Amino acid sequence: MPRRKELSEDLRSRIVDLHEAGKGYKSISKSLDVHVSTVRQTVYKWRKFSTVATLPTRGRPVKMTARAQRRMLNEVKKNPRVSAKDLQKSLAHANIFVDTSTIRKTLIKNGVHGRTPRRKPLLSKKNIAARLKFAKEHLDHYWQNILLTDETKIELFGKNTQHYVWRKKGTAHQHQNLIHTVKHGGGSIMVWGCFAAPGPKRIVVIGGKMNSRVYQDILQENVRPSVRQQKLRRGWVMQQDNDPKHTSNST
Repeated sequence: MPRRKELSEDLRSRIVDLHEAGKGYKSISKSLDVHVSTVRQTVYKWRKFSTVATLPTRGRPVKMTARAQRRMLNEVKKNPRVSAKDLQKSLAHANIFVDTSTIRKTLIKNGVHGRTPRRKPLLSKKNIAARLKFAKEHLDHYWQNILLTDETKIELFGKNTQHYVWRKKGTAHQHQNLIHTVKHGGGSIMVWGCFAAPGPKRIVVIGGKMNSRVYQDILQENVRPSVRQQKLRRGWVMQQDNDPKHTSNST
């Protein structure tokens, strides 16, 4: 419901005059065609501040009303990828004109922060159901006897991940706000590692190109010692993904 127009100072004075003359709130409301709650608030203000004039307010009036906030939060809930500019246009249709910075601040105030979305494999409904079934069937102590293994590439200088920095305008090139790069990709290493329920174990730096033969040598030298160090029981399982080096016939 849109906010009603503020009462004139003359009308507020008439409310106070009638109140001092002994008239009740309902009688004043009926004679001046003003809501009872408005009459009550006007009299309360006059008693407290001894004036019916509009008092000065602190700071700039708030444009983002509670209703506008609810509207905006509902839109974000329905579509988390909606941009601040799209929200600005949506609010403009409701005659609420605010800057995109106000929209972002309001969202943060309500616990909604801009974040880089996590990436995950695109799965079919069949795969989702199969994974959920597997997880439910192995909720208990199954994972206590599993050795998980994989390789990863670590870049000292690179763009493997997206980074953010909090900085002021005009400080983009200050040392602490930079991510340093070097020509030809910089330093990077490929490592193989493994872990089980008790914790991580062996990690191997891979020199040169990784192929099935290199992978098999790593397993030969590191899997059984890691199993013994982790004190896994008989019937332990080594878990790996479907990388071609892992699924080749020789491996």
